[in-house]
Amino acid sequence: MKDVVAGIDIGGTNIIFGLVDNSGNVIAENRLKTVDYPDIKDYTYAQDEALNIMLRENPGHRLIGLGVGAPNANYHKGTIELAPNLAWKGIVPLAEFLKERVHVPVIVTNDANAAAMGEMIFGGAKEMKDFIVLTLGTGLGSGIVINGQVVYGHTGFAGELGHTVIVPGGRECGCGRRGCYETYASASGLVRTVLNLFSDMRADSVLRDLPPSELTSKKIVEEAEKGDAIALEAINYTAEMLALGIINAVTFSSPEAVFLFGGLVKAGELLLDPVRKYVDQNVMPIFRGTVKILPSGVSETNAAVLGAAALAWNELKK
Repeated sequence: MKDVVAGIDIGGTNIIFGLVDNSGNVIAENRLKTVDYPDIKDYTYAQDEALNIMLRENPGHRLIGLGVGAPNANYHKGTIELAPNLAWKGIVPLAEFLKERVHVPVIVTNDANAAAMGEMIFGGAKEMKDFIVLTLGTGLGSGIVINGQVVYGHTGFAGELGHTVIVPGGRECGCGRRGCYETYASASGLVRTVLNLFSDMRADSVLRDLPPSELTSKKIVEEAEKGDAIALEAINYTAEMLALGIINAVTFSSPEAVFLFGGLVKAGELLLDPVRKYVDQNVMPIFRGTVKILPSGVSETNAAVLGAAALAWNELKK
């Protein structure tokens, strides 16, 4: 029998899960619809059944642990707490409920911390002890690793760089405050920047003629690659703001590398080059040239599952 763990990524729409061996091979993968399970107990029953089906369809594998990445997940307690995009309200003892069904160790953390663990076990940070992962999606998530350990802090919620304020009184954020890092350095932040530039710049742009539903970060990147002036300026501004947050993070943790992950990173060197330039120009002299800005080394295809699985493998090796 070959030992495997299940990596489970719980999102507002889908729950993606798979069986992963200790080399990072995804044996099988499937998904459930989050909205189909408004009751947490119903979800745990369905998850257990889905994993059993997966194991039966892939004989010769033994499940020895579960790793779960989820919004507002507390590593210390195994809970999901006050997650705004889930139907499971309040404080939900997810690890406890899953253990009742699957009878193996269950480790829970937020999705960005899982991504950092995935980078360390299966990605570009295999030889590193100090690094940061920034996940650039609708918002900005972050996982911070210092001396080989993910930083969880006293409450279990440390490392929310996306909600550090980089522009006092700036853009309104979903957390209720203003000027948060993620409102500038994320896919949605890029769209907001373009909307602002429509009034600040007189340049012609294909983006001006798009209906709001089609003005996406993907489209902005595509037009930037064709030389669209507003798209290029928006990406440059996003890179400058992304660099500002990285500079602040470098001063407190001195990472060897910052890995960027998510849809926005598909812009490639169009984004990475100016980020590196702005970091190098503005970081404290003692840190200049000490930190690499890199795309994630984990394939986006399986990243969510691999990150959650890495969480379980890391815990089982302790």
